[in-house]
Amino acid sequence: LLKTLIPDKVRIPAFIVVIASLVTIVQMVMEAYVPSLYASLGLFIPLIVVNCIILGRAEAFASKNNVFSSFIDGLGMGLGFTLALTLLGASRELLGAYSIFGLKLIPTDGILVFVLAPGAFLALGLIIGIINSFKKTA
Repeated sequence: LLKTLIPDKVRIPAFIVVIASLVTIVQMVMEAYVPSLYASLGLFIPLIVVNCIILGRAEAFASKNNVFSSFIDGLGMGLGFTLALTLLGASRELLGAYSIFGLKLIPTDGILVFVLAPGAFLALGLIIGIINSFKKTA
């Protein structure tokens, strides 16, 4: 329905907005009318949007390239995403609990904010800052 109305340049962001809106509506309806189901699925519902972003990007690349290039791109994006999440999680664990894989490195409490949800943004900011400082010196 919307495919003919949306220009190619903004197709993927527009589809993500539509999907995110529909997922949010479903989430709100579930929370209001089926709270037990919402309680068990609550965290996983927004992940649908993240999967759509990843699949949308993959579709955009694959539609303009051959199978081998698309495979290599998908492999690289998947490994890159995995590396980014692992680095973010490890940095939060190190700063938030002073431990890694359950092994306590410093026998004191960590910085609590890194264990909480806002800590992910702080850790991501620190990682980006460190990367940018290396780029400027190189």
